[in-house]
Amino acid sequence: MKKGIHPKYKKSMITCGCGNSVEIKSTSGDLTVEICSSCHPFFTGKQKIVDSAGRVERFRKKYGLAEETDSEK
Repeated sequence: MKKGIHPKYKKSMITCGCGNSVEIKSTSGDLTVEICSSCHPFFTGKQKIVDSAGRVERFRKKYGLAEETDSEK
C-alpha cells in the first residue's frame, strides 16, 4: 500500500435522535441519525409514526380521518 494516500481511521460517535450513542471507528467522523436499532419499529415491535414534516397530519386532514388514540392501536 502507498503511504500518505489513505484517510485517517479514528474513533467516532453515532448519536440517535432517541439519545442512544454508539462508539465506532470511521473515517468520516461523528454522525447523527434519526432512527437506530433501539428505537426502530422493526426491532422494538412497536409502531411509531415518525412525522417530521407534518405529512401524517395533512393526510388525516385530507381524508377526514380521526386521530388515533392509544386504545385503538
